[in-house]
Amino acid sequence: MNKNEKIILNLIKENPFISQQELSEEVGLSRPAVANIISGLVKKEYVQGKAYVLNEQNPIVCIGGANIDRKFHITDKLIEGTSNPVTSELSIGGVARNVAENLGRIGEDVLLLTTSGNDAEWQHIADLSSPFMNVDYVEKISSEATGSYTALLDQNGNMTMGLADMLVYDKITPEFMIKNTYLLNKAKCIIADLNCPKETIEFLCAYAEKKQIKLVLIAVSGPKMNRLPNNLHAVDWLILNKDEVESFVGKEAESEEYLLKFINDIKSLGVTNIIVTSGKEKIFYDGIEGKRQFKVKAIEHVVDVTGAGDAFTSGLIYGWLNSYDIRQIIDLAKANASKTIQISYTVRQDLDRKQLIKDMEAL
Repeated sequence: MNKNEKIILNLIKENPFISQQELSEEVGLSRPAVANIISGLVKKEYVQGKAYVLNEQNPIVCIGGANIDRKFHITDKLIEGTSNPVTSELSIGGVARNVAENLGRIGEDVLLLTTSGNDAEWQHIADLSSPFMNVDYVEKISSEATGSYTALLDQNGNMTMGLADMLVYDKITPEFMIKNTYLLNKAKCIIADLNCPKETIEFLCAYAEKKQIKLVLIAVSGPKMNRLPNNLHAVDWLILNKDEVESFVGKEAESEEYLLKFINDIKSLGVTNIIVTSGKEKIFYDGIEGKRQFKVKAIEHVVDVTGAGDAFTSGLIYGWLNSYDIRQIIDLAKANASKTIQISYTVRQDLDRKQLIKDMEAL
C-alpha cells in the first residue's frame, strides 16, 4: 500500500461508518480521489463487503444507461452506398453514467444503478467510472451484452446518425428496483433516464412520491419518449429537447407558439419543473418560478457535441440541489455544456465545483 492508502485504511478501521466526504476533509484529497483509493483497497481485499459504502450519507442515485461509445468522424462529405473515410475513437458514455461522472467530478456523492453484460466492455466502463461514482451495485448479466452507442459525426462535430444497442437495460425492471430499495431510501435525489422500461419509470414515480424522494427524469431520444408516464406528479424535473417534445405529442412544432403549447401540455401531466432545449436557439423553462426563456450563446469552435446534453443536465441538477435561483441554475447548465462541446471528451476532464462556479460567473 502507498501512504494515502494506509492513512485511509486506518481511518476506516477507526470508524467503519466514516463517509467519503469526511475522509476527503481528513486527508486533504478530493472526494473522487478518495473514492478511487477505496476502490483500490477493495480490489486488494483490504476492505471487504459493502457496509462502508452503504453508510455514506444520501448519495445521488443515477439509474439508466452506461455504455461503450464509439464515435466515427467523417473526414469528407458523406456519400451513401459506399465506403467513407473516417477517424474513430472509443470512450465510455450513457446518459445516467455521464450525468453521474459530471456530478461526481463536481464533488457530489453518486451511486450508479444499472444492468450490464459480464464482459470486458463493462469492466472498462467500471474502471474509468469508479473514481467518480459507486459502481458496486451494478447487476452484471452474463447472457447480455453491455450497452453500446455508435455515433457518426460530420466535419463540424454534429451527429449525422446514432446507433444504439440497449437491450440490456430492459433488465432494469421494477423487480430490480425493489431489490435495491435500501439504496433508493437513502437517496438525496433519484435521477433516471428513459433507457429504463416504462414500468420501471412508473415504479420510480410511485416510490419517490410515497417516500418523498426528489426525482429527475431525463429523455434520451425521440423513440423512447413512449416510456414517459402520463402521471408526472412525483417528478421534480423533466429534461427534454425539442425533438423529444415533438415525439411525445406526435406533432411537429412548426413555430415557437406550437412548441410552447406542447410544453404546456406536458407540464399539465403534473411535473413540477420542465426544461426544453432547442439546439442553438433557446432554452424554455416552465415551473415553480414561472415561464421563462433563456438565450443560448453561439459557440464558434465546436469540437464534439456528444455529452453536451448530459453536461447541461448535471449543471442544472447541481444548481437545483444547492438552492440556486433559476437564472443561476440555467447559467450553470449552459456553462458546463458550452465547455464540453469545445473538447473531444464526453465529460470534461477539468471539471470540479470551483471550476464550474468560475465558468458560470464568466458566462
